[in-house]
Amino acid sequence: MPVTLDLSQTSIELTRALCDIESVSGNETTVADAVERALAGYGHLEIIRDGDTVVARTTLGRAQRVIIAGHLDTVPVNRNLPTRFETIDGVEYLWGRGTVDMKAGVAVQLKLAAELTAPSVDVTWIWYDHEEVADELNGLGRLARNRPDLFEGDFAILGEPTNSRIEGGCNGNVRIEVRAFGLRAHSARSWVGENAIHKVAPILTLLAGYEARQVEVEGLVYREGLNAVGISGGIAGNVIPDECMVHINYRFAPSSTSAQAVEHLEELFAGYEITVVDQAEGARPGLDAPLALQFLTAVGGEAKPKYGWTDVARFSALGIPAVNYGPGDPLKAHADDERVALSQITDCEDGLRSWLSASVR
Repeated sequence: MPVTLDLSQTSIELTRALCDIESVSGNETTVADAVERALAGYGHLEIIRDGDTVVARTTLGRAQRVIIAGHLDTVPVNRNLPTRFETIDGVEYLWGRGTVDMKAGVAVQLKLAAELTAPSVDVTWIWYDHEEVADELNGLGRLARNRPDLFEGDFAILGEPTNSRIEGGCNGNVRIEVRAFGLRAHSARSWVGENAIHKVAPILTLLAGYEARQVEVEGLVYREGLNAVGISGGIAGNVIPDECMVHINYRFAPSSTSAQAVEHLEELFAGYEITVVDQAEGARPGLDAPLALQFLTAVGGEAKPKYGWTDVARFSALGIPAVNYGPGDPLKAHADDERVALSQITDCEDGLRSWLSASVR
C-alpha cells in the first residue's frame, strides 16, 4: 500500500506524517514517492524527479525566481520514532527523529508549494536526498550536475533549523588526518622501539589549548572551531605502535577559502604527515541581495550567522545568495531527544507565506 501525504493538513500534522516515514540516508525512496504523489494533482506546479529528489516549480513569468529547498533524509533512528507530542515547561513540542533536521521545514515548504498558486516570485521547490552523508552522494549536488537549468534563480532559502530566524551563510569545513610514526617493538622491551601514540601528545596539547577565532563577515560574527574528532593507533596489547592518527575537524569562517584553511592547518601541524580527507567552502551571508533584504524585512528579527556547514554553500558557489531559514533548534538536530516547538513550525510557515504572498515585485 503506497504511503500517502495530505497537503491540506496543517504544517504540524504534515510534519508528523513526514517524520513517521523513516528515511535514513539511503532509504529516501518511500518518502520521495509520497512527496511526488502528493504534489501530482496541483496544476500550477511542474514536477520533476531525479533519483530520490523531487522538484516542483511555478512558471508564472515573474521577474524573479527563488529556490527553496530542504532535504528528505535523516540521521539514523535511535528509538525516537514514531513521533509523539509532548509539553515541557508549558511549551508544546513534536518529538522524534527528523522533527528538527529537517522535516518540519520540508512540511512547511510542501504546504506552501501546494497552496500558493500565484506567489509574488516564481518558485523552484527542491526536496532532495542524501544530505546527511558523503558529499558525493548529495542529491542537491547531483541535481545541479544533471539539471543546472533548475538552479537559475535570484535568491535561495534552505530550510535548515534556525529557530525560525534567518541565518546567513555558513562556516566552511575541513577534515584532516595527522599521522605520527614510530618503531614497533615488544612492549616488554619498549626501549628498543618508538611509540607513535606518545608522539601525538603535542598535537592533542595544541588542540586542547587552541583558541578559536570569532570572525566578522559582512556584519555577522562566525565562530570557528578546531577539534580532534577521532584517534587511532596500535595493533596489539603487547606491541609498541609504529603509527598513530588523529582525525581533526576545522570549521572556518567564510572569509577564508578551504585552501587557506588547509594552509593554516599545515602551519599548525608542521612536521607531521597530513592528509586532507574532506573540504567544503563556506558561504558569505548574502544578506545584501535585494530579495534577501526584502525577506529579512518580511520575517523580522535580526539575522544570525550559521556556524555549521549547510548546502547554502552550493548556492553561493553558483552565484546565488542564500540563507538558512527553518523551524527547530539546531542544538537538537541529530539528538536522541530531537524535538521541535510547534510554535516554530507555524512561525516559519507564516513568515514564508507572508513574503511569498506579498504584491508582485
